[in-house]
Amino acid sequence: MAIEMRLDLKLAQKLVMTPQLQQAIKLLQLSRLEMSQMVYQEMMENPVLEDSLEADQADNDAGLKSDDEEAERAESEDGHTVDLFDLKWDNYIDDGGDYSEDTLYFPEDDEKPSYEQTLSSAVRLSEHLEWQLMLIAGTDIEKKLGQVIIGNIDDDGYLRDATIDEIAEMAGTSVKQADAALKIVQDLDPPGVAARDLRECLLIQARQLGLGGTIVEEIIEDYLDDLEKKKYSAIAKALRVSIKDVQLAAKAIEALEPKPGRPFAVSEVQYIVPDVFVVKKAGEYVILLNDEGLPRLRINPFYKNLMRRGSDEGTKDYIESKLRSAQWLIKSIEQRNKTIYRTAESIVLRQREFLDKGIDYLKPMILRDVAEDIGMHESTISRVTTNKYVHTPQGIYELKYFFSGSIASTHGDDLSSITVRNFIQKAISEEDPKNPLNDRQIVNILKSRNIDIARRTVAKYRGELKIPPASVRKKPY
Repeated sequence: MAIEMRLDLKLAQKLVMTPQLQQAIKLLQLSRLEMSQMVYQEMMENPVLEDSLEADQADNDAGLKSDDEEAERAESEDGHTVDLFDLKWDNYIDDGGDYSEDTLYFPEDDEKPSYEQTLSSAVRLSEHLEWQLMLIAGTDIEKKLGQVIIGNIDDDGYLRDATIDEIAEMAGTSVKQADAALKIVQDLDPPGVAARDLRECLLIQARQLGLGGTIVEEIIEDYLDDLEKKKYSAIAKALRVSIKDVQLAAKAIEALEPKPGRPFAVSEVQYIVPDVFVVKKAGEYVILLNDEGLPRLRINPFYKNLMRRGSDEGTKDYIESKLRSAQWLIKSIEQRNKTIYRTAESIVLRQREFLDKGIDYLKPMILRDVAEDIGMHESTISRVTTNKYVHTPQGIYELKYFFSGSIASTHGDDLSSITVRNFIQKAISEEDPKNPLNDRQIVNILKSRNIDIARRTVAKYRGELKIPPASVRKKPY
């Protein structure tokens, strides 16, 4: 067979991930905060981009400044212009007052406190413990050991990060001295602090309440696992007391704090800024994109004029590349906003009853439903709904919240699994604590509402809601 060389033409379609396409995909899944940071970063790196609102404001300020300069000059009665700053202000000041420089300004060594200095900050657990330690520690060794112990206490108030041997080694002392210092720290406020496990934490609190040597202490020491499983009869039999005494002791133990560091925990509030607002006007829902805080990009006209006037080849190539980058970014942002709007429009159309009546009327919906509505792929819808929030008459929800599986109904349309979870949570919240609902009883309640669901599915949803079984929820008192 002879070997020969030849050229063939072949027509084929191929998706190429260009940098511009990668940028457009990345923009879709950015949250509002990430989007804002990315845009400002692009504005810093690309001089062609500018915020139209800031540019207009700057132009207005420039006009106002020129007007103010004219206003600073006034005409006198004889028609001559007089500079206001040339007026003799001493003629208009009462001689009886003391208007020396010392009375008009604060001396340099007597400055006003800054704004930060006027703010209060929450007291941390370590600061609270060290303050007490400095008041009661008798020797330098106790102070040193106490500080090492406090430094190893976690946010829950437990000493889990280091053992007594390690603490003694870090402080350069004996284990006996470290153990004595630990007892000093455990006597500090809040009760139960510096415990090494839950059992020790509860014992410390019980003894500080004067319950040492009682049935409460015995249950904590030896029967904490049985207490968690509500095995009151077994505990009563082992301790040779009545079930009522065990129940009273259990009630006292429940009042103790399992996490003594909780009151000092610094909680940061996470604020959510909606990307979309759904507002009802004249009986119809209107979708509004939230563009507050996001710059409105445009091409700086200076660079347009610079290109028209002509410049050297290197400058021209640089400006052209930045112009193409800016145009693509603006186009990608517009496409992103359009996709978010169409996605929200599809969700509103399918969840009208939810918007009107609440979570009990949430309909099952999957990504394919919205993808078919707006003519896009499911992966695109997944990116669009990631970290995006919508403000509705029923509250603020993530866009992904509306996508859920369906549960068969014996009458009418299928229900959303989120709605079924809400039914389960509501039924358990209204149960009698002395006779809590088991999974079989919850199944019967749901069937009375025409919801056909298996017991294992109820157990699964209850676990997802972090609700313990009926045997653990039961309270006999």
